[in-house]
Amino acid sequence: MTQKESSTNVADNPWTLRRVLPWILLIGGIVALIASIGLANEVFQRLKNPNYHSICNLNPILSCTSVADSHQAEAFGLPNYFLGIAGYSAVAVTGATMLAGAKFKRWFWQIVEVGMTFAMGFITWLQFQTIYRIGALCIFCMMIWVATGPLFWYTTVYNLREGNIRAPKRLQKVVDFATAHHGDILLLWFLVIIGLILKRFWYYWSTLI
Repeated sequence: MTQKESSTNVADNPWTLRRVLPWILLIGGIVALIASIGLANEVFQRLKNPNYHSICNLNPILSCTSVADSHQAEAFGLPNYFLGIAGYSAVAVTGATMLAGAKFKRWFWQIVEVGMTFAMGFITWLQFQTIYRIGALCIFCMMIWVATGPLFWYTTVYNLREGNIRAPKRLQKVVDFATAHHGDILLLWFLVIIGLILKRFWYYWSTLI
């Protein structure tokens, strides 16, 4: 396909990743930002009032307090929600500026990719910690998981398609498969996380049936 044909297809198709990505960044960034602020507010409310009952403490499993009181909640020496507020604000702003017509250089997208990869790796570690070590789930944290998965995945697919990052030739077939089946892979990721949660806490979920 020539560059002219590619440009024509982009112009005719409103659902190309180039057009949708700014919305993914904006909406995903806002959702994760709201969740980060919500978690920060819950912690601050408890600091002001030790008897405060968190709005996201719904049962023994869905308990923000259990997660917020763990040492994993301050993985880098400061509360994780500070990282979330700063990082996801930047993501949302990036999406908004793209919608306003901004164009970014290749080096900028490489920095974004590093940030998204870090975020994805970090939430994967937090998922393991909350499910298998803390033994509780935080609703605000899960909102961040839901937002970060698509943010990381579609930023990566975009960067691969646009040539902002280049995979080794020996992995090109894998990259082609991943970019062609991006929706299926993302759905599989969600299903795996849901499956792990159901299995790990089935002893509780089964009592609700």
